[in-house]
This record gives sequence, structure tokens and C-alpha cells, in this order.
Amino acid sequence: MADHLTHFNEQQRAKMVDISNKQETKREAVAVSRVEMKADTMKRIKEGKIGKGDVLAVAQVAGIMAAKKTAEWIPMCHPIPLTGVDIRFEFKSDTELHIEARVKTTGQTGVEMEALTAASAAALTVYDMCKAMDKGMIIGPTYLQMKTGGKSGDFHRS
Repeated sequence: MADHLTHFNEQQRAKMVDISNKQETKREAVAVSRVEMKADTMKRIKEGKIGKGDVLAVAQVAGIMAAKKTAEWIPMCHPIPLTGVDIRFEFKSDTELHIEARVKTTGQTGVEMEALTAASAAALTVYDMCKAMDKGMIIGPTYLQMKTGGKSGDFHRS
């Protein structure tokens, strides 16, 4: 873990970290989120009976788009070229939808924020598409599951 925060300049004001001297490495991050909902809402998602369309298809595209736009949302993130983004869904129970976002690049900075943004956007899109029938849905927790590459090394949540 770093001894000091690198997002502050000598005046203690926010700055974008200078990565110009960092080595390019293959980097990957996986973030997960979940949406808890009524069993009837989940059933209708599975059956394709949500009036706004195919919920998981739209959420998948939203997650991919969000990963690509992370630097526009998160002020200190570097705009980086992504080499891959994959969003996967798993029905964990009749009320819990699990979302996994996997993001890859070869570059000088990691893709943790892109993976977290992708998982969040996918979950928010599920909420948006189903809110007319289930305003009580719960999103989260959303967290980093793993990351590889870079100076700080690998991280794997146990």
C-alpha cells in the first residue's frame, strides 16, 4: 500500500497522477454488483416480459459504454484504451441478480475504476428498466473482486 496519497499536489490540491514514467503492462480488473428484487420482477426479466425490452441486453451494453466513459465520470481517472469489456449476469436466487464486469487493457494505469463503473451502470440500468414494477430494488454491494498488473501487484478478494 502506498505511504502517501498520490492524487494531491504540494499545495494539497487534487491532481491527476502523472503516469508518464510507468511501465505498460497487461492489466485486468473484475468488479461485481448485485440487484435484489421481488421474485416476480426476476421472473419477468427471465421471461423477457419487461415492457422496456430485454433488460440484460440493455444492461450489458450500458456497462460496456460506462467502462469506456469512466474518465468522463470520475474526475481523476485517465482516459485509457480498453482492450476488452465483458459483462456477465447470474441469477443467484429468485430475488438476486449477480453482475460481473471484467475489463482489460495494456497500459500504464489500471482498470479498477472502469470495472466498478461498468458493474454499477449495469445494475443501475436493471433498476431503471424495472422500477415501474419494483421501486424497492436494492443495488449492492458493489466492489472490486480482483485486479492484475501494475506496480502495486495483484489483488484477489478472498
